[in-house]
Amino acid sequence: MIVAAGTSSRVGGEELKQFRFVAGKPMLLHGIQAFMARDDVAVVVCVLPRAQLGDPPPWIFQCDTDRLLLSNGGRERGESVANGLAEVPADVEVVLVHDAARPLVDAATIDRVVAEARRGHGAVAALPITDTIKEVDDEGRVIRTIDRHRLWRAQTPQGFPREMLERAYAAAREAGVAATDCAALCERLNLPVVVVRGSERAMKVTEEGDFARLEAIARLRE
Repeated sequence: MIVAAGTSSRVGGEELKQFRFVAGKPMLLHGIQAFMARDDVAVVVCVLPRAQLGDPPPWIFQCDTDRLLLSNGGRERGESVANGLAEVPADVEVVLVHDAARPLVDAATIDRVVAEARRGHGAVAALPITDTIKEVDDEGRVIRTIDRHRLWRAQTPQGFPREMLERAYAAAREAGVAATDCAALCERLNLPVVVVRGSERAMKVTEEGDFARLEAIARLRE
């Protein structure tokens, strides 16, 4: 599942960031093709903004349309993932969730996430934090230095046994809980989640300046 239902509020401009070109093609198309290049992917569900669902950009069909499904985005990320999950065929046992804003996901990272999810627990692509981390108050004064040795930066894809993901989202919906990623909803139920090594290439486009950085990364060899 590729979540591409955001409104690009922090980037700005008229064009949605997930539809903007980077490294020669739209960001969303990078993700679609990365997953469709795999023989073990049964279907790719793209969760689009409601306004684009009925008239998606034509380039989205530059792939195996027999394995492409479109789903309606929600008001927030959790609702979008839940909507996309409802479109996944019933015989699919492992689900990966990926952000369209990380277009340069590599095959090795996907391999690691899939391998762990198939073992029956959640898996999060992530990178260990190497900077010194400071906790500060509202006025910017340093409160303490945090031990970074157990801290990782979560990325996507994140993979889960389907039953685990459905259980986590059902419980979150019942409790009225939201989270910035799927793993957090599993964690609150004490469901097992592990990290696997991600990639610096899988940076997330959040602000306008990120496009230039992503172009530079795309020119580098893996």
